[in-house]
Parts: sequence; structure tokens; C-alpha cells
Amino acid sequence: MDELNLKDLERIPIPEGLEKRLSEKIDEWEQAEKKPHFFSFNKPLRHVSVAASIALVLGLGYILLQQKVSINLAEQDTYRDPAIAKREAERALNLLASNLNRGMEQMKKAKDISDKTEHTLNKQLKSWK
Repeated sequence: MDELNLKDLERIPIPEGLEKRLSEKIDEWEQAEKKPHFFSFNKPLRHVSVAASIALVLGLGYILLQQKVSINLAEQDTYRDPAIAKREAERALNLLASNLNRGMEQMKKAKDISDKTEHTLNKQLKSWK
């Protein structure tokens, strides 16, 4: 794609109605951006809220273990041995951390691809000027 120049691009046939469809789609995106969204956090706020949620869950778990609060669940037995309960809690938290890390890796890969695409597009747009 780096080898394309303006003359090569002009020879590519443009599908009929493409300009109209693109214009309608851009208008649709602009209208969607103007509407307030319930979950419209910016990225830093979203990361802070995720971190706060994790801290809250870990804090509650710590408090429950320290006070040895017994929660009776009707459909599930509780652990009678604190050592087993601790191992199971650690296992569950490790599983959560592993899945969270895997998701963050996928987000990083997607961002890298997006950045690369944006860079290539900007480079091509600058070459037209």
C-alpha cells in the first residue's frame, strides 16, 4: 500500500452510490456522537472505574476473611477449613487475573493494529497534498 500514488488511485473504479452511502454513514455517526450514552466514559475514567471495582472486591474479600464472617448459602456449602477457603479464594482470584490479563493483551494488540492503520492512512493522506 505504501507504493500507491495518486495516479494509481484515480484508476481504481469507484462503486456507484459509494459517496452517498459514506456521507449517510458519517451523518449517522455524528448523530450517534451527539446523543448522550449511559456508558460513555472516556478511556482514563473507564480504567479508573475498573481498578476501583477490583479494589472494592478485593477489599470486601479481605474484610470478610479477617472478620471470619460466615455467609450461609442455601444452595451451596461453605468451607469449614479456612486453609481450603483461602486456597480456593486465591485460585479464583488467579483465574480472574489471568483472564483480565489475557483481555488486556488482546486490547493492546487491537490498539497496535489501529495505530498502525491510522499511521498508514495519515501517511497516504499527507502524500496527496
